[in-house]
Amino acid sequence: MAHHPLDRQHKRTIAIVIGVTLVVLALVTGGGVYAVYTRLDHNITAGQETQHLVKAPPPAPKEPLNILFMGDDTRDCKGCHIDNETGEGGSDTTILLHVSADRKTAYGISIPRDLLTRRPECDVKQSDGTVTHLPAEDDAQWNAAYAYGGPACTVRQTELLTGVHIDDYITIEFSGVKNIVNDVGGVQVCLSQPVDDSAYGIVLPAGTQTLNGTTALKYVRERHGIGDGSDIGRIKRQQSFLASLIKKVVSAHTLTNPVRLLQLADDASKSIITNPEIANPTKLVELAQQIKDVDLGNIRFVTMPNLYYPTDSPYWGRVYAQEPQARRLWRIVRKDKPLSRYFSKTSINANHPNGSKKQKDQNEQYGLCS
Repeated sequence: MAHHPLDRQHKRTIAIVIGVTLVVLALVTGGGVYAVYTRLDHNITAGQETQHLVKAPPPAPKEPLNILFMGDDTRDCKGCHIDNETGEGGSDTTILLHVSADRKTAYGISIPRDLLTRRPECDVKQSDGTVTHLPAEDDAQWNAAYAYGGPACTVRQTELLTGVHIDDYITIEFSGVKNIVNDVGGVQVCLSQPVDDSAYGIVLPAGTQTLNGTTALKYVRERHGIGDGSDIGRIKRQQSFLASLIKKVVSAHTLTNPVRLLQLADDASKSIITNPEIANPTKLVELAQQIKDVDLGNIRFVTMPNLYYPTDSPYWGRVYAQEPQARRLWRIVRKDKPLSRYFSKTSINANHPNGSKKQKDQNEQYGLCS
C-alpha cells in the first residue's frame, strides 16, 4: 500500500542545513523577506499528522528538541534514478536529532534500516481521505513502517523503540540533496580506498576529493563497492558526508553569498515534507533559531548500537538492538544528557567529518580516511 504524496526520496537529513539557510536568508534579505517567504512557502509540502505514542513533556522555559528525519528508497523523483535500482518505498534513512535544552549540543542518531523491531499499529490516511488501519507486527524491518504507513507511522515506531517524544519530522527528497550539494559548490569526502562499482557507474579514486551533486548521490547510495559492503558502513559514510555538508553550508563562503543562499533555500524548501505544524518557512525559521548557535564541534553523529543476526538465523542479514548499550543511549536522550564517552569516542562531528585518528581501524573498515 503506497502513501501519497510522500513517495519521495532523501539521502541523509540536511534539516540543519535548511534551518540555518532560512535563518540567514531572513537576515540578509531584510525588507524583501516577505516575498522570499511567500516563494518558499509554496515549495514546502505538509505531510501526515502524527498520532503520538509518547506524551510530550510538560511545558518549560527551555525544552530539548527531538526531530526525526526520514527518507525512502524509491527513485520516482526527477534526477533520482542514479544507481539502476528502483527501491521499494521504505525509509532508507532515519536519523533522530536531539538538540539539548540549553541549545549547546546536538547529536543525530542513525537507526539502521535493516533493524528488526516491533512496529506499532498505525492509521494511514490515503490520498482520497480514507483511512487504512495497519496492524502491529513483531520482527518488522525498520524501513517497512515508512513504506506501508508513511512518516507518521515511523514516528510512532521510533517513539515505541526509544521512549522519546518526537516533536517534529522532516523528510527530504533524494533529488534535493543533489541540488543542495551543487548549490554549495560540492562536498569534500576522503576515502581510504577507491570505489569501484562500475555496474552502477560509481567509480571514485582513493583520497580527498570534492563531489558534485550527481556523484554525491551515487556515493551516499553506494554499499557494495567500498568498505565491508554493509549497510552499517554506508551509514557511517553518510554521517561523514552529512557532517562535511553542514560544515560547508555554514562556512563564510556560503553564508556571505546572498545569491547562493537564495538558491540553496529554494532548492531545500522544494525538497522537504514536514508534519503540518512546521510546514511553512516561518515555523522552520523558528525551529532553526533554536539550533543555529550550536557549535560545529558539538554537532555529532552516532549509530544506534546494533548487532547482526548470525548466519544460521532465519533473520541473517538483518540487525537487532545491542543491549544494554541501546537502552543507555535512549535514556541519555530522554534525560537530555550529552553523549557519554562510550558513544562520543565513535562519533563523527561537523568539525571533523572523517572522525579522529583513534577511529582509524573502524574508518578503514568502512572505507573512510582517518
